[in-house]
Amino acid sequence: QVQLVEVGGGLVQPGGSLRLSCAASGSIFSINGMGWYRQAPGKQRELVATVNNGGTTSYADSVKGRFTVSRDNAKNTVDLQMNSLNPEDTAVYYCNAWRWGNPIRNYWGQGTQVTVSS
Repeated sequence: QVQLVEVGGGLVQPGGSLRLSCAASGSIFSINGMGWYRQAPGKQRELVATVNNGGTTSYADSVKGRFTVSRDNAKNTVDLQMNSLNPEDTAVYYCNAWRWGNPIRNYWGQGTQVTVSS
């Protein structure tokens, strides 16, 4: 019973910036963290950045130094600031929330397209 709604995405030139935002609703007190994944055509969904309820962040090596994830626990939102974008960042970006358990339970947004092209 967790719903995720994403805002942002679009077309940007190489070297440009975009900011994605996601808001969670429903059983929000059941989640332990939020983050962002992405999936390019023909490739598996991969982790981009996460932040848990304690504020610990994690980034994929490919985006370190370029992307910043931030979360407001009180508002149940998570943002992804993307700078210095390159064509390899082109993908559908998905908001994610998780709940620890065996197995871990994941919740997903509908996704938003990010295209980096000149």
